[in-house]
Amino acid sequence: MNNCIFCKIVKKEIPATIVYEDEHTLAFMDIGPIVKGHVLVIPKTHYDPLTETPDEIVAQLHTVAKRIAQAQIDGLGADGVNIMQNNGAAAGQEVPHIHVHVIPRFTDDGHHWNWAAKKYDDFEEMAELAEKMLSSFHL
Repeated sequence: MNNCIFCKIVKKEIPATIVYEDEHTLAFMDIGPIVKGHVLVIPKTHYDPLTETPDEIVAQLHTVAKRIAQAQIDGLGADGVNIMQNNGAAAGQEVPHIHVHVIPRFTDDGHHWNWAAKKYDDFEEMAELAEKMLSSFHL
């Protein structure tokens, strides 16, 4: 993708602070961190959305994210880590190149997710939605 900012980072056309790189994957510091130390993990090949990304690429992204998380705990003294993948604009994805956020968390970092859990009307509603997903499930 010619206009993809992440593809430009992979090609070294624009600078990034790289934390990890291998043949297929690149991890670099997010320039707009939720918490300082926030890292993005991307495949070097352009894929988007998640549902069209090969399983082995998704697995590789999460394997690297796991290692970055450990580095944040060991190197930064993080008390915890959020690992997130936003898929689609409605989910908050801003760059249309699959990526995983690895965010170090500290007891006193001041960040709070706007996680307002909802409730189903009843178990029948929950079962109905589950059935709709199951009927569309593809392996």
